[in-house]
Parts: sequence; C-alpha cells; structure tokens
Amino acid sequence: MAPGQKCVVLLSLLLLSLAPLLIRCSSSSSSCGPGLSWAVRLRSGSAPAGDSLHRLAQSVAQEAGLQNRGQIGQLEGHYLLCPGPEGGVDPGSTAAALDQNPHVLWHSREQLLRRSKRSLTFNDPRYPSQWHLHNEVKDGMDINVTGVWERNITGAGITVVVVDDGVQHTLEDIQPNYSPEGSYDLNSDDPDPMPHPDGHSDNHHGTRCAGEIAAVSNNSYCAVGVAYGGRVAGIRVLDGPLTDSMEAVAFNKHYQVNHIYSCSWGPDDDGRTVDGPHPLGKAALQHGVIAGRKGFGSIFVVASGNGGQYGDNCNYDGYANSIYTVTIGAVDENGRKPFYAEECASMLAVTFSSGSRQLRSIVTSDWSLQSGTGCTDGHTGTSAAAPLAAGMVALMLQVRPCLSWRDVQHIITFTATQHDAQADWRRNGAGFHHSHMYGFGLLNAWRLVNAAKVWESVPFLVSYQSPVLKANEIIPAHPNTLTQTWNVTVSDLRHSGMQTLEHVSVTVTLAHPRRGNVEVTLVCPSGMTSLIGARRALDVDTTGLTDWTFSTVRCWGERAEGQYSLQITDYRESTVASGVLKHWKLTLYGSSLSHQQVKERRRVVEEAMGGQYLHSGFALPCPPGIDVPPEPVSPFTSSSLKSLLLLGCFALFWALYYTLEVTLTHWDRGSRGRALQAGSTAGLEDSQVVEIQPEMDSESKVPLIAADENT
Repeated sequence: MAPGQKCVVLLSLLLLSLAPLLIRCSSSSSSCGPGLSWAVRLRSGSAPAGDSLHRLAQSVAQEAGLQNRGQIGQLEGHYLLCPGPEGGVDPGSTAAALDQNPHVLWHSREQLLRRSKRSLTFNDPRYPSQWHLHNEVKDGMDINVTGVWERNITGAGITVVVVDDGVQHTLEDIQPNYSPEGSYDLNSDDPDPMPHPDGHSDNHHGTRCAGEIAAVSNNSYCAVGVAYGGRVAGIRVLDGPLTDSMEAVAFNKHYQVNHIYSCSWGPDDDGRTVDGPHPLGKAALQHGVIAGRKGFGSIFVVASGNGGQYGDNCNYDGYANSIYTVTIGAVDENGRKPFYAEECASMLAVTFSSGSRQLRSIVTSDWSLQSGTGCTDGHTGTSAAAPLAAGMVALMLQVRPCLSWRDVQHIITFTATQHDAQADWRRNGAGFHHSHMYGFGLLNAWRLVNAAKVWESVPFLVSYQSPVLKANEIIPAHPNTLTQTWNVTVSDLRHSGMQTLEHVSVTVTLAHPRRGNVEVTLVCPSGMTSLIGARRALDVDTTGLTDWTFSTVRCWGERAEGQYSLQITDYRESTVASGVLKHWKLTLYGSSLSHQQVKERRRVVEEAMGGQYLHSGFALPCPPGIDVPPEPVSPFTSSSLKSLLLLGCFALFWALYYTLEVTLTHWDRGSRGRALQAGSTAGLEDSQVVEIQPEMDSESKVPLIAADENT
C-alpha cells in the first residue's frame, strides 16, 4: 500500500473512532426550541453489555421519533431529546413511547421558565434620573451603592440629623422615615423643625439634604435616599440669628438618638473670611465625639465650601479644619473638580454633586411650600455632597454600629479611590494617596461598607503638643521662604505611646498688611508637603492671623517622630510692607498603631472587598458602649411657656370680663325692678298704700302693741 493510501486509511480510522465523541460534542444539550425538547433519565446499568448510555439514549430517541442532543451538563444518565429536522412530532405519542420504554426512568417535556434578574427596581418616578446612585451613562461615576442595597443594607437603625434651616417632615418622601425624637427647632425653641416660608423661598435647603439621605423608596414619589431604610431628623437653626451657644446646642442635641450630624453650611465662602466654631461650638464638637452615641462619638459631616470661584480655601474654615469633623468636597458627574469647589489639606474625601450648566445636578426631595413641588433636579454644591456622605456613613454604621468617630475617618482614608489622573495626587509615607482637590479620593459605598464589616476599632486617640514657638521673624518675599522647624523625638512620644499620625495641626499667629499674600506650607518628617494656608487674592485683611489653627490629613498613617518644617512665603507686591511670624505651635494627633499594623489593616480591608462578609452570619463583637446620663428635657420650652402665659392672660381677662358682665347684669336688673316697683306703687289707691306701709314697719311697732297689752 502506498504511503498516501496508508495516511488516508489511518485518517479514516481516526475519524471513525472519534465520530461518537464528535457527535456527542456537537449535539451537546442545546435547546431545540420552546416546548419542543424532552429531558429523559435512563436507568443506570440498563445499557446492554459493551454498549454505552449514549448509544442507549440514541436508541430511546429513535423509538420516540426524536434525536439525541447529548448528555445534559454533568448529569450522568440525563439526556436531551429533540425532534428531527422534519419536525411534526406529536407530544402525546412521544410521551407514550417514552412511558413504554423500559430503559427510561423519568422523562419530562421542557417548559419555558420565567426568571427575573435579582436587581433592585424602584417605582419612584425620579429614581432613573439619580445618576449619582446608578450612573447608566458614565461607568464608575456614581457612589456604587446598589450592591449594598441588594444585601439589605439600607441604613436600618441609624438616624442622621440635618442641622439646617428645617426639614419638611410632612413630605411624602420624608414622613415615614422622620424621627421626631431627634428633631428640634432652635430658632423658635420648640420640638418641630418645620421650615418657615420666607421672602426668597429658599428655606428648602434642609429638606433637600434630608431627601438625599433617607427619602423613602418604592412610594411612587420623587426619589430614593442613600440610606432609605434609616431615619432622618431635623434641627432648625439657620433660619434666624445664630449664636455660639445655639450652635453648641445644635451639635449635641439628642446626641444619644442621632448618630450622624449632616452640616451643609459654614462661614461665608467669599475668599476673604477666616472663621469657624467659637469656643462653645468647639467644646460641643469635642463633647459630641466623646459622649455622643454611647461614647462611640457623634459623626459630624461638613461640607468643604463653595468658594472656589473666589479662590477660597477650606483651611480657612474652622469646621472643615477641625479634627472632629469629616470634611467632604464635591466632584461633578465626570469626577472632576467643579468651579465652586474649594481645596484644602484637611479634606478627607469627595463625592458627587453638580458641575457646570451642561452637567446634571442632584435629584432629591424638595419642600412643597411656596413655589416648591416636593421634588427637584437642581440640588447643587458641596451642600449636596455632604448629605450623600452622611448617608453612606449610615450604611457603615448599620453593619458595624460600634464604629467610633475615628474608625469612620480611618475607613474613609483606607477605601477612597483615586480617579482624576490630572490631580495633584501625592503618595505619603504610609502608602495613602491624597490630593488637595479631592482628599483621599471618591467615596465608594461598596468599599466603605465592606471595610466597616471587618474593621476592628483603632486604639485611643493620643496627642502631642509642642511648646509655643516664638519666632518674631520677618516673612520674606517670594521666592525666599521663612522656615521654622521642630523635631519630635521618640522620647517625646513615649508618654503618649503615639506611633502613627492621623491629623497634624499648626496654630499660627502672624501680622501682615495683606493677609491673602501669605502662603503657609507644612512638611512632615516623611517629606510629605501640605499647603495648609493658601494665598487668596480677595483677602485684603490687615489683621493677619491670631491663633488660627490649620490642619492636614496628608500625613495620615506615617510615623510621628521626626522633624516638622513650617514654611511661610510672602507673595507681596514691592509696595506692600512685609509681615511677621510672631509664634506658632505644632500639635500631632494619632494612635499607638504601628506602621506595620497600618499596612496590615490595608491588606485586611482590600481582601474584604469581594462582599464575602456581608451576611448576618459574620459579625465581629461590638462593645456595648458607655452609659451616658439622659439629656435633660424640660417639659416646657420658652415657646410653650409663652403660649401658656398668653392662655393664662386670656383666661384672666375672660374671668374679669365675665364677672363684670354678671355684676352689671344684676345691677341692671335691680335698677329696673326698683323702677317698676316705684311705678306700680304710684298707681295704687291710698287705702292700699296704708296697708303696704305698716307691713314694712311692722317689726318696729310690735313692741308697742305688746306694751299696750301689758298695760
């Protein structure tokens, strides 16, 4: 046989040996049309000796007028049978043939199954427009919350209070989730924070923020909140004159009921103001993180400010600068810094809000008073970003209620994502990336909740404070720089046990004829720089800075020991006099976490991002918290006392009026009676008069008559 013929024969034998396998593979259980396929199960061991179940399945199919399409998946003995190309199979006769076949243990004519994807759907009419919750247009440009909701994590058991101009709690989107126990009206001093209509029709701010947080889902009304299973309260304080004491009361009001305080306000964003909480407000923030929420600490979420178009910087805002707050900035739907957003070294993270006119704003509930419709697609600014962050923190607290206020800050730092490659990202000595524009990055609800589920509380907060460092040095003009240093040694930190940093603060007193020309930078021992005092073109103040505290989070997780440098530059014009740095002070805040422990926590957090722990079967132990004395509650507010006083005055007036009315009525009746009596007497005869007169004097005459009788 020729070599070519041998090859052909060998190839033919190979094809013949592979034919059953090829047939089986080609006819693997693909569907043969709706309602046309039959599934059969053959009796094990029923195939004739030396034969296979596959051949038996072909035989069974032929007897029933069908074709064998192969084994169904990995189910041995189960086969899919379908009509041949000619079709025309009678279901009744096919079923009878399969019934009579002794090799068929079970058979079924397949039916179409109705299955729906387990994705969330809401009937709230504006939910499809809430791009910040689920962005169908730009992938990744939303808060990534739907996967959390699908695991029934909706903020249940958590109350967020909106400290603002009031909350219209009667609104259909708010009322079912409204917490009267956590609410109060400090402007009117009564328990009802209902906003009051005003001349500009702009007291809708608090209601819009409340809707972002906890608008009710599936009520066929407006939109859905981030934590739609949680509760929302309102503290009305911005609709009238605001004092330091009122602000202090607001920060601690019902702080065992309210877990999170959402504050979308601050000093004027005009590029020239330097202001923040005054002594009572500062003390209330500190007291809140110590005693609020059973000792785990109230969570204060603040907006970074809307002064970007004026060159403002949130390091000049004492609320955004505070170590006790979570400072949140804004990005637009493209993830870019909007024109109004401020930058600063104390910003923790950003989330979504409005952008330029061509971009979408935030859809949320709105008040229905005055010109309001109950729903809006025009909520804007960092005012809209902070409530979204507050809602995400509520989701975190649902899965881990004992997170401390610092745990929340740590988790944000560990989970925020970097998105804009053009930003001023800088990697610090602990491996965290931070930008003055975006903080540690975009908040991501999925990452926040997964990290919270496995998070173990950080050690106690400790601090180190340098002495007041007197300088009295002239601030040189750019490009020269005044540099002041302070070295923190291991022995300096031994008493507190601090190893790694969280916040770093610098308190500065300086004089300058034009404050906005000064630029202040802090350099941590790792070399990480923080622009803590940016130049501001509109700041022409001549008083400089007096004990103003700048802060930065850019050195988070780094080792605390080492040399810190304060660098100050004056960008003055040649005609402007120079300034003077009088004194400064360095304050470090951190914990006993080692540098290695910080790295280990980052690993644990990243390993939890698959969602494998988001079930009720996994829960780290939670301490019970401390017993905090109940908040003293007066049965009477000044408003109710005023009402009672008015009611008492009215009752007194009515009593006097009634008494006077009765007296006058009796007097009038008596007068008329005497007049009638006199008139009727004048009309009588004289004899009748004689009979009446003695009756009136009878008592006086009785003794006389008796005397006559005795005589």
